[in-house]
Amino acid sequence: MIIQIGDVLVSSEILTEHFCCDLSKCKGACCIEGDAGAPITIDELEQIELNLDEVRHQLSVPAQLVIAAQGVAYSDKDGEMVTSIVNGKDCVFTYYQDITLHSEDNEKGEGTSTKNTDETVKNCCLCAFERAFREGKTKWCKPISCALYPIRESKLSNGLTAIVYHRWNICKDAVTKGHKQNTKIYQFLKDPLIKRFGTEWYEALCIAAKEIGE
Repeated sequence: MIIQIGDVLVSSEILTEHFCCDLSKCKGACCIEGDAGAPITIDELEQIELNLDEVRHQLSVPAQLVIAAQGVAYSDKDGEMVTSIVNGKDCVFTYYQDITLHSEDNEKGEGTSTKNTDETVKNCCLCAFERAFREGKTKWCKPISCALYPIRESKLSNGLTAIVYHRWNICKDAVTKGHKQNTKIYQFLKDPLIKRFGTEWYEALCIAAKEIGE
């Protein structure tokens, strides 16, 4: 089912399907797997080039060589501008690091118990631009296509925008975690959806979600 909110056509799966990234399981595989880089806009290309010097030192030597040879982006087989990749896999703006995840494990039964746990994830694939943003070194975080995943956006010939749920086997643990936490896609992606389409639009999306659930 397709729902129209403003000038955006929304697949109802975004409102009904469960999803919550489980970095401890996937280790950032969406930045590695696939046959093309992350889709970007002209404005995002400008931001990447403007902030490149802030992240260059974190990039691998092969990534820096790719950027030197072809730039930070290229046109994929569909003519869409995407970030450059290394050896047909990694986005050039990835780096690898062990990280500690702080999680809250809630078990609900007849009573409710809450257990806080820390977990170290080895060799996790992360975004150099997001790191620079979180450290206050840049005012730009990363492409909106990355922030919105597993939602994918496309422009239609009639001027409308369409957003759909992209299913990928590497995200199966995110689906499991989403079910466990009872988190739907639109709830998990609240902040990037507001950033992309605005607060009023997101509030209308929540109303639509409630109507579907009734």
